[in-house]
Amino acid sequence: MKNQLCEQLGIDYPIFAFTHCRDVVVAVSKAGGIGVLGAVGFSPEQLKEELDWIDAHIGDKPYGVDIVIPEKYEGMGDMTAEEMEEQLWKMVPQGHMDFAQKLLSDAGVPEWPDGTNSMGLMGWTDATATPLLEEALTRPGCRMIANALGTPPADKIKMVQDSGRLIGALCGKVKQALAHKAAGLDFVVAQGGEGGGHTGEIGSVVLWPQIVDALGDTPMLAAGGIGNGRQIASALAMGAAGVWTGSLWLTVEEAHIEEAQRDSLLNATSEDTIRSRSWTGKTCRMLKNEWTEAWERPDTPDPLGMPLQGMVTSDGMRRTATYANVGECQKVAFNPCGQVIGQIGEQENVRTVMFNLLSEYVDAVERLNNLMPET
Repeated sequence: MKNQLCEQLGIDYPIFAFTHCRDVVVAVSKAGGIGVLGAVGFSPEQLKEELDWIDAHIGDKPYGVDIVIPEKYEGMGDMTAEEMEEQLWKMVPQGHMDFAQKLLSDAGVPEWPDGTNSMGLMGWTDATATPLLEEALTRPGCRMIANALGTPPADKIKMVQDSGRLIGALCGKVKQALAHKAAGLDFVVAQGGEGGGHTGEIGSVVLWPQIVDALGDTPMLAAGGIGNGRQIASALAMGAAGVWTGSLWLTVEEAHIEEAQRDSLLNATSEDTIRSRSWTGKTCRMLKNEWTEAWERPDTPDPLGMPLQGMVTSDGMRRTATYANVGECQKVAFNPCGQVIGQIGEQENVRTVMFNLLSEYVDAVERLNNLMPET
């Protein structure tokens, strides 16, 4: 599995683990892959704390940071984060705030201790994401940056590449991949519609080879539906330079997750996920529940665009994560995951997951080789 991308990043296997948990980042990187910390939702101060911890525990292993700077969002403009937030709050109907708060209250989810009902912009804009990027670039161990939504702005691409790091972005369509390539990105993550989080409609087995052909020499990482070594083998057989995994790490022993949320994920089937705009304003795959159903009804508010919907729901994100075990929280909890969650039925540690991935990959490759006629 060793290739040029592995050599550039200093990793043993092209297995990329997207996670919001610093412990998982460290464990995956130490096991030979590379952990990528999802920074959306962190303030610059919080990200500094997380990266300080990673740097203190990861040794000489590399890691990455994933940010969110959408190409387009409501209220785009050249202004400070404070000015942007003030402007955007004027665009948020009170009815949406009231509706979200009622769903949380009806499910018995405790209010946030300081009485606030929003986390603000949460890094969904250029003004709020730039400080996160700047913090990440102060870390020698951070070897790559990924942008979760759209082609990063040209100045951000230059900033990262001038620092000697790699930068890439996710996509779900060929035209998006071509835009990434034209912008000079070092790699592209192609996520099929079965993937968790923000995702499009095209399935991985159709999407991956099309994007490999479109990108030419630019490496593609395959995302969406990677949960075992057989799926890794299939992705590499289609031309991928590596795999981008997410749902696989949600329930590992190292993950910081409440028991009720973990059980919701471990007990879920592939049919229990849905693509919904109800949390971020863009289609995002998650476990379906009363929250996702409520925002779809004809007699309720329609989800707003990004980042407005996230401003409405950010309080729900933190409360359902923190108080996952309280009341009927899981009926309205935000549990982003891909359809591959149906393959994950027990909790294991990161090292075991990595060992199983590699063993299954080897078995799959050997099986294919055995199908070839002897000459």
